[in-house]
Amino acid sequence: MNTRLRDALLPLLQQAGEAILAVYETDFAVEQKADDSPVTAADLAAHQCLMQGLPALLDLPVLSEEAAVGWETRRHWQRYWLVDPLDGTREFVNRTDEFTVNVALVEAHRPVLGMVLQPVAGLAWAGLPGEGAWRHDGSGWQPIRVGATPAMPRIATSRSHANARTRAWLDCIGPHVGLPLGSSLKFCLLAEGKVDCYPRLGPTSEWDTAAAQAVVEGAGGQVVDWQGRPLRYNTRPSLLNPEFLVCAGDVHRWMNCYVEEETS
Repeated sequence: MNTRLRDALLPLLQQAGEAILAVYETDFAVEQKADDSPVTAADLAAHQCLMQGLPALLDLPVLSEEAAVGWETRRHWQRYWLVDPLDGTREFVNRTDEFTVNVALVEAHRPVLGMVLQPVAGLAWAGLPGEGAWRHDGSGWQPIRVGATPAMPRIATSRSHANARTRAWLDCIGPHVGLPLGSSLKFCLLAEGKVDCYPRLGPTSEWDTAAAQAVVEGAGGQVVDWQGRPLRYNTRPSLLNPEFLVCAGDVHRWMNCYVEEETS
């Protein structure tokens, strides 16, 4: 796959980002979905923008956080768009600016193109696994690459979803620089070489990770479950991911500190 689709995708994400910012600047309302996660008019505005624009780029099914598609329908999909119109709604509500628009093209259960946009900063990241990854700051695409892990690793954690198991994992790792961040920005900074590892010990959905996984893999990093297997998509009825690890180097450096979830 060449970079033409990447270049065509950027204006659409920027349009979705503008729709989000138009709501961000207002005294918006927050509602709760059935799973107790928040949703705002910004989520829905970005969703509508992407649902209309993506099929014009490639006429494929779209699976969005804001539009459920049942397993009996999507089990037959081999190629589709996977979208989180507003990743980090809690960060949006808390006005931290750490929220993103995520779009991935998935083929045969793996992301082959991903793009992440941070609307407030006007930054975008794109990845084509096996071909490369790039950052766009308004002046064009610049290649990015994961870095070598230093003796004092820089470890990203979720700003809104910290838990005891993650803290135990960090204690086991030992001295490190902690970087709490929201949304898929954790992946993107790792792809730039500014973060070395991101452990996720808690629930996420497939639309949370696919676009950013493509960015990390394009930059030479890995997104794997705790058995070292790359995350795969649309392989079963549930859209929940296994717990996972994002890292720049050897996954085995981080595996031994994995904290099992307690079962009753």
